[in-house]
Amino acid sequence: MTDSAAVSKPSKLPVTVNKPTPYTFDLGLLLAEDPNPLLLSSPANLEADLAATARDGAQALLNQLLSTCPIAATPNGVLLSLPEISTRLPREKVRFSSFSSFRNRGILAQSIENVLLNSPLPPPQAMTTWQKFAQKKGIKAKTAEQKKNLVYDEDKGEWVPKWGYKGNNKKGEDAWIVEVDPKKEMERKEGTERQNDGRRERKLKMVRNERLQRKNERNHRKNHVGKK
Repeated sequence: MTDSAAVSKPSKLPVTVNKPTPYTFDLGLLLAEDPNPLLLSSPANLEADLAATARDGAQALLNQLLSTCPIAATPNGVLLSLPEISTRLPREKVRFSSFSSFRNRGILAQSIENVLLNSPLPPPQAMTTWQKFAQKKGIKAKTAEQKKNLVYDEDKGEWVPKWGYKGNNKKGEDAWIVEVDPKKEMERKEGTERQNDGRRERKLKMVRNERLQRKNERNHRKNHVGKK
């Protein structure tokens, strides 16, 4: 049985890794970069060659960690202190699934994890007056096509802006001749003209909308502060 056990026991792999071009490391990220091309013995041995290459990279990373990073014994166990990160990564939101890698960074990472996991979730933000109205009436958000500032003008036979410069909301304001209602003309306020009615009504509507918006914002702040 001793002979059979000796035969079945796998041979130990070398702990030193030699490459034509040395690895580059970012120990703060536990990162080892292998600039050497991947050499495959045969297409049939693809998985074995990939596993061997990955094993060499992991072994080289461990060798670099144990030879350059300080190691200390603490009541929590043996800790290996990692250096600062040297590779700049794109900014992104921290996901809870990534905490498993943070635990290797020591007490600081553990403290950050505890704070985030134990902090209560913020209360849901109170709905605005418009959101309540839209929910009650079943009004849904506009699509990308609906948000475009264009409307079809049948008189001109082309797409024109809804508002703004030469907007469709100014239609009729620059007409050189307009239809007059005798009854309304008798009731017209002195000093006003029929040609300016459209512009005047548009400006009044803008003022009313701004006033209503400020009122809704005040009510929203009042309700939100009161719930805190």
